Amino acid sequence: MSKLQIFKKYPSLFWVANIIELFERYAWYGFYMGFGLFLVGSKETGAMGFSPVEKGAIMGTGSMLLYFLPILTGAIADRIGYKKVLLLAFLLYSSGFYMIQQFDSFGMVFFSFIWICVGGAFFKPVISATISKTTNEETASIGFGIFYMMVNIGGFIGPFVAGIVLGKGWNFVFMLSIAAIAINFLITLLFFKEPKEIKESTTFLKSVFQPFINIFYTIINWRYSMFLLIMSLFWAAFNQLYYSFPNFVVDWVNTATLYNGIHSFSPWLAELIGSDPGSIALTLSSMDAFFIIVFQLVVSAFVMRFRPLNAMMGGIFVLAVGLGMMFSFQNGWIILLGLLIFGLGEMGSSPKYTEYVGSIAPPDKKALYMGSSFLPIALGHQIAGFISGAPYEKIADKLFLLKSEVAKRGLTIPEIVDGSFTKTDYFNEAARQMNFSQQQLTDFLWTSYHPQSIWIIFSSLALSAVVLLFLYDRFILPKKE
Repeated sequence: MSKLQIFKKYPSLFWVANIIELFERYAWYGFYMGFGLFLVGSKETGAMGFSPVEKGAIMGTGSMLLYFLPILTGAIADRIGYKKVLLLAFLLYSSGFYMIQQFDSFGMVFFSFIWICVGGAFFKPVISATISKTTNEETASIGFGIFYMMVNIGGFIGPFVAGIVLGKGWNFVFMLSIAAIAINFLITLLFFKEPKEIKESTTFLKSVFQPFINIFYTIINWRYSMFLLIMSLFWAAFNQLYYSFPNFVVDWVNTATLYNGIHSFSPWLAELIGSDPGSIALTLSSMDAFFIIVFQLVVSAFVMRFRPLNAMMGGIFVLAVGLGMMFSFQNGWIILLGLLIFGLGEMGSSPKYTEYVGSIAPPDKKALYMGSSFLPIALGHQIAGFISGAPYEKIADKLFLLKSEVAKRGLTIPEIVDGSFTKTDYFNEAARQMNFSQQQLTDFLWTSYHPQSIWIIFSSLALSAVVLLFLYDRFILPKKE
């Protein structure tokens, strides 16, 4: 049978689910990749003007719930039906994207993001289960490969387009996400069909609590729990791509050099992206997904010769190197190279994580173990939120460091007040009193306060995971005779 013939074996629902995934990832990453910028950006740009600590609390807690709640929402979907839950998810998504730009208080923005994440928590288990139920042993490998490709195409296009429209205002970014979700609502309403009959053999309470019981039975295996805790360090480091990287680019990277470089070989592309630092930051961030689209098959073919645990250690080490480069330089081209190395590490480690969990699970408990594999991702988000908060603020937040320098010099600059004196006003007034241009001010803070040293914390998280995985493999795992 030719490889092309296998595509005829997928039912129409498989392709519908993949199209839905593409638009959902477009909407999510178009919003999420720039969410950190939206939270801390200056008020006059339409952003919130929050501190990094507030940003970390919002992103960390909401994203943790996004990965933890599916143990509950998946049970609900099995009970009431996938189509109803998808439509509910899209209603939560679209209303959340609308709400979050209507508020300016920390509490209400926090609530709006959790609202969005609850929508995502309803979506995640349903779409993955649909792919699983529309494939079999013969078609599953290529089927999930197609699904993973949709994830990364959406993850690339979303932030790229968001970067293009960001110059017009944050409301355009949210409108595009709402539009993508609206398309998904129509596709689901018109074309999505239940992949299975709804089970009503158990009570609702039992179907809700059973996943928690299942998780308890897996985490009492102390070796497995130790592995999950180690992997949470990896996810904490990895998630800095979303939590800190765009903010670091806007604060410290000379994006004019990157813009001019792109303009020299493609004026059309440079003008499409625009010269706004936020737009360039989102475009840079989207390149991780682009590299995965281009190189994932090659990397997968390379790492398949290694044991999953060894491949994970190697991939996480490579990711740590890329992460260090992403947060160590002001040169955009070096940072782009760091993103490539980061992406190669992600390609080598992340898919192997799922494979490894499946390989170590007892034959009669594979579903239980796979169901608990999200726990380190959830915990990693919470850790990432904390690290991108106070530690990042004290080491690498430009406003925090500038305030330290202003206090050291005894300068008098008004406090930032919403609507009357913004973060941008503060930077401009500080530069004026210190007789610097904005770029000279940035360079002075860079050389005086060394914000690039934040890479040590981020890369150390990943390297700690590598060392602990090595020790886990060497001393904790039972040896085969």
